[in-house]
Amino acid sequence: MGRLVSWFSCGAASAVAAKLAIADGDPVTVVYCEVMEEHPDNQRFLKDCENWFGQEIIILGNDKYKRSIYDVFDKTRYLAGHGGARCTLELKKNVRRDFELPTDRQVFGYTVEEKKRIDKFIDANNEVDFWPILVERGLTKVDCLAIVENAGIELPTMYKLGYKNNNCRGCVKAQSPAYWKKVKIDFPNFFERMHEQEKRLNVRICKATINGVKDVRMQLDKLPDWIEPMDDTVDIQCGIFCHMAEMDIAV
Repeated sequence: MGRLVSWFSCGAASAVAAKLAIADGDPVTVVYCEVMEEHPDNQRFLKDCENWFGQEIIILGNDKYKRSIYDVFDKTRYLAGHGGARCTLELKKNVRRDFELPTDRQVFGYTVEEKKRIDKFIDANNEVDFWPILVERGLTKVDCLAIVENAGIELPTMYKLGYKNNNCRGCVKAQSPAYWKKVKIDFPNFFERMHEQEKRLNVRICKATINGVKDVRMQLDKLPDWIEPMDDTVDIQCGIFCHMAEMDIAV
């Protein structure tokens, strides 16, 4: 048998996926790809999860790019496009590919509402033996947040600030002006650094519907005044599948 590898992202869903895989009984290798622009509180969350898992998390990173999205952008002169974000490719996907073995079974933090992402991942990674452990248990992102909270673990700061995902402080994959208006409030230095990046590369990160015209592209200094900063804060509740998963973890 090959390894069972669970990819931990410092998000609640990947934490629950890893915990469930460990509770299943077979040895699990839990791995995290470090990105310098994530919130520093992620290091506290990682340590809390190590205690919860009862084992260490292997920390990897692409040192060719100093584990930094901005180093990726500077060296490749590319932010994002139809193929996705260049930082994701260099700092996560390529790191995973260097670590994985053909015999691995791999766990990711995909939840039941992410069918399109799952289908896209499978199409692009036919060689990966993918275990959709959260989908099998019917778990949503909100369920995963509740499971982590109920385990006595403080949620990462990005969730508490009202972000739906625990991504970098200014994620280039986000094209919403409302998202970037919030980043400007919470992390002004990261907002300005990303704007400098798009100016240097002559690209426009955001798009919105303006005067009935869809997908109008704009740079970060041109965000419409009438668009309010987003708030993706959720009401965290533990439903039936959440409770069932907690029973599996407690065994």
